[in-house]
Parts: sequence; C-alpha cells; structure tokens
Amino acid sequence: MLLVIDVGNSNIVFGVYENNRLLNTFRMTTGDSFTSDEIGLRAWTYFQRFGWDANKVEDVIVCSVVPGVMHTLTNAMIKYFNCIPIVVGQNVPSGLEYANNSDYRFQHGADRAVACVGALEKYGAPLIVLDFGTATKVDVMDHNGVYQGGSILAGIQISINALFQKTAKLPQVELAVPQQVLGMRTVEQIQAGTLCGYIGTMEYLISRSKEELGEPEGTVKVVATGGLARLIATNTHFIDVVDSSLILDGLVSIYHKYKNNQQ
Repeated sequence: MLLVIDVGNSNIVFGVYENNRLLNTFRMTTGDSFTSDEIGLRAWTYFQRFGWDANKVEDVIVCSVVPGVMHTLTNAMIKYFNCIPIVVGQNVPSGLEYANNSDYRFQHGADRAVACVGALEKYGAPLIVLDFGTATKVDVMDHNGVYQGGSILAGIQISINALFQKTAKLPQVELAVPQQVLGMRTVEQIQAGTLCGYIGTMEYLISRSKEELGEPEGTVKVVATGGLARLIATNTHFIDVVDSSLILDGLVSIYHKYKNNQQ
C-alpha cells in the first residue's frame, strides 16, 4: 500500500493506492499550527473509517509547495505510519525534462512538475496542463514531452474574495456561472465578471499557449485538474479532460521510477 500526499496552499490531499489502484482520497486544511499528532491521528482515523490497515503502508511520497508544513508532516508519517516520506524535489527528482536544460526546474513548483509527469504518462504529448488551485497554473509540454513554459494567475476564489474584501458595498457571492453576462442584480454581475471573465482569460491563455508552442492544429490536448477545474471545463470547449487525481497519479509514477532506479 502506498500513501501519496499533495501539500497545497489551501489543502493537504492524501491518496491511498494499492496495486497501483486509487482506493480513495481525503483532505485536510493546510495549516502550520497543526502538530504531528494532529496530522497523524487524522490520517490514521481516515484509514480506520474506510477499513484500511495503516500498517500495510509501505511507503509515503510527497510533493509540497508549503515548506513550513514539512517538518510536522514528516514526523507524523514516521510516528503513525513508520515511514520516512520520499519528497519530490528533495529526495527524488520529478523526471520532467525542461527546454534547453533550463535552470527553471529549480523554481518550478513540485505540484506543477508532478501534474505534468502524471499528464504525460496518462495522455501523451503535446500537452497543456491547467491546475485550478489557490493559484491557477498553466504548464505546456511539446511533442517530445519537454517542458516549454507556462503562466500563473490568481485563483478564482482569491479573485472573488479580493473583490469582496476591498470594496465597501459589493457582497460575497457563490461561485456559479450565470446564464448571461448582462445581469441586472449585483450578484449576477459579479458572477458574470468574475467567472465568465475568468473563463475568457483561460481561453486566451490556452489559445496563445498553443500558438507559441507551434504544434500541428488539433494535436495539443488540454488537461485540467484542481478543485475548480470542472466548474470551468463545463463552461468552455477549450478543455479536453478533467482529471481530479492527476497529481496523485503523477506521484505514483514518480515513485515507481524512483524505486526501479534503486534496484
């Protein structure tokens, strides 16, 4: 049994795999105030809830964009699962290739690199990977699977929260795409501007990314992951696939390559 962990700015997502099959996922809020016991006991409790034997966990592999959580998380895995976590970018490289051997590999977020690896393994290249998290990330690979660059913008929730927090009279609204952009009520207008505007932004970035990549028309697959991926994907034809387990599957792929290289 393999426990994979994606530490994001908003949530820590756990995935439990057995014989390369994802059994289930669970998540907890990312916070530097948690103790190792709190993290370990929560994870252990989830195992008990679904009838899994935590003692069967043979390894733990992690990708993280929150360094402040790693000491506590590592201690939790050691104490409650008897495993020292394998950390992508620290113990093991992602294996993603970068154009011209760019030093950007040292700046590229571990979650983004893992998502790219997972997408290449599952869908092939050329490829555009969209990750709708706290920040939205766009990553592009050519027909050889070599990373060519990307872009970052504020996530949808951050955008809509900022509008509410920085204005005196505009309300907090539900994340929902309205039927039309010409709304009469303030809530509808905020939803139209934020959600429809965001969709338009993503369509532009996808189109421009394809243009700059220069691959033949119709060959570039666009894969989206992250909590709000489906909301965006259902309102545009620019996204081909929504894959909620992309980063977790990428971690599994990296893990097996790492173990094979150890033999």
